[in-house]
Amino acid sequence: MSREGFWDNRGGENQILGEYKSYRQIWEQYQNLQERWREAQEFSSLISETDSEFSELKKEIKSLTQEAEDLKIRLLFSETEDSHNAIVTIHSGAGGVESQDWVEMLFRLYLRFCERKGFEVRVTDILEGEEAGLKYVTFLVQGDYAYGYLKSERGVHRLIRISPFDANRRRHTTFALVEVTPEMGDDIKVEIEPQDLKIETFRAGGHGGQHVNVTDSAVRIIHIPTGIVVQCQNERSQHQNKALAMRILKSRLYEYYQEEQKKKIMEMKGERKDIAWGNQIRTYVFHPYSLVKDHRTGHETGNVERVMNGEIDDFVEAFLEKSQISSEKE
Repeated sequence: MSREGFWDNRGGENQILGEYKSYRQIWEQYQNLQERWREAQEFSSLISETDSEFSELKKEIKSLTQEAEDLKIRLLFSETEDSHNAIVTIHSGAGGVESQDWVEMLFRLYLRFCERKGFEVRVTDILEGEEAGLKYVTFLVQGDYAYGYLKSERGVHRLIRISPFDANRRRHTTFALVEVTPEMGDDIKVEIEPQDLKIETFRAGGHGGQHVNVTDSAVRIIHIPTGIVVQCQNERSQHQNKALAMRILKSRLYEYYQEEQKKKIMEMKGERKDIAWGNQIRTYVFHPYSLVKDHRTGHETGNVERVMNGEIDDFVEAFLEKSQISSEKE
């Protein structure tokens, strides 16, 4: 930044400034944690477990531990898009109402995770099941490094449990697909030709009552060359829905073109990856025992309730660590 002519490069300095801001935030957070830890150590030498202030000290140490873990995870982010917001879609698989209920359970899991991280969540599109659960839901997660945290969730999630919808109390296996895309900012250029778009409007709403809209405010955009479909119905006006849908389309097209480039490189290397629907990344077992296991990293825990309450940091960290090792080998 101190080099001569740096500020003459209009637009080119934005990436450097973004990196500088990111590194400075990490350094300041680290300095703050060090200072608070020193103060906690000094305070602990002045009190005993019987003092009233001891509970406050325990809270501070717990907070410091969590913040240190968050910083450790943040240092593992390596992709340019990691600092961006995330667009998440959860689709139900085969299994009818059982699969739709699983979508709603995963949605609740991510809502709690985002709440713990201080992320803002905006639901952009949702379709409820006829009996229970959700057929699909799309939501925008806004916050620092939202995509970096959530990209580990991309893939097929398998649930094994005694179904509450089965009168015979049999064990069921069901699947849901989680898609995670970084929301791209205005600095990313994705060419979208107007003639390549088919824009439709329809009435937003669910089963009735306050959720039904009497005007055609919901918007569906189809990108004809790629077949990518985006729709948004939860904003207040058609204009707002269209603007948000275009933002999501832009992000998904960027990821689509990135993936196409990766596929070409893999074909040149003579390598192929099976991305079939049944290749689950993680299995959640509720019966006959309790277990959540990530098949990519081997990380597992028997505390299913903790995971379903959104505490998936250890799974995120294991994924990022393995991704970093794989990148270093390449």
